[in-house]
Amino acid sequence: MTNNYNNSAILSEYNHDKYIDFRSDTVTMPSFEMLQTIQTAKLGDDVYDEDIEVLELQQYAAELLGKEAGLFFPSGTQSNLTAILSHCQRGDEALIGRDYHTNLYEARGASVLGGVGICPIDMNENGGLVLDDMVSQIKEDDPHYAVTRLLCLENTVSGQAQPQKQIDALAKAAHDRGLSVHLDGARLFNAHIHSGLSPKELTENCDSVSICLSKGLGAPVGSLLVSSNEVIVKAKRIRKILGGSMRQVGVIASCGMYALKNNIARLQEDHDNTKLLAQGLSEIPELEVDYGENQTNMLFVNCPKQHRASLEQYLFDNHIRIDSLDRGRMVCHLGISEKDIKSAIKTFQQYFIS
Repeated sequence: MTNNYNNSAILSEYNHDKYIDFRSDTVTMPSFEMLQTIQTAKLGDDVYDEDIEVLELQQYAAELLGKEAGLFFPSGTQSNLTAILSHCQRGDEALIGRDYHTNLYEARGASVLGGVGICPIDMNENGGLVLDDMVSQIKEDDPHYAVTRLLCLENTVSGQAQPQKQIDALAKAAHDRGLSVHLDGARLFNAHIHSGLSPKELTENCDSVSICLSKGLGAPVGSLLVSSNEVIVKAKRIRKILGGSMRQVGVIASCGMYALKNNIARLQEDHDNTKLLAQGLSEIPELEVDYGENQTNMLFVNCPKQHRASLEQYLFDNHIRIDSLDRGRMVCHLGISEKDIKSAIKTFQQYFIS
């Protein structure tokens, strides 16, 4: 017997067409035009390398970032995990920013499944790593220590585009000491729009890069790992071990290709809306808004503790969804218009007036 209770409860509580959803850019819905690409997708069995949509997407992404090859994944977590395991052996160590996604939010898969040690490094106020701090964590050739093999970077970090000079300096220092460099570029294209640098310029000194298609770019699912031919050969075997090899996956790869070809430039709208939201909320005396010059599509709201639960409920009752105000993150994306931003600002204002 099918239990429809939970699905019904979810649908009654939340309708994507009804709510302005600031929780994440992962809640984006594929457009009609994007879904139409499925109808004409050139399908095949991707395990046999016969899905043309996937092959074309992988090549397109690799060329876009100036790498030799690409590999399609169902998720960014699996893409990042595969990259780490492709660069490292059991007993090796990866250096990762303490609050980076690959350290905190991917269940320590590299350690659990690959036996790779994680060395967290403190970050500066902009989410970057300090060069000397990173270098100081590279271990000597001593049997007491793990072999430091990989530096994992991230761009953007909590919506902040990282200065390219800093990324390049960290990568050079790592390479000079025999390390490989992986970049978690889940929102790399936000950094591209913010900085004006091409995706290739942003990733030139990184040995592998993971990009996400299902966040601000609006695809329903999917990420890509791009790197050298050698790394991608290793990655393909690891993806198989992790259960990430799929069959007629062109039905979603076609959406990913549409995203890369049509939805990158429009990220500027999300950045503009985030700035507008930050300006509006900053005018409310009870709120402190964290929004710096390097922010892209995220801002963080510091709300007095006594107001958090009641404000969350008030916003929800007025058809606005946000992440917990304990964290205070608000994310703009293609599902949120300028009109929605103005409506949200007004709702925040009304709460503190009432």
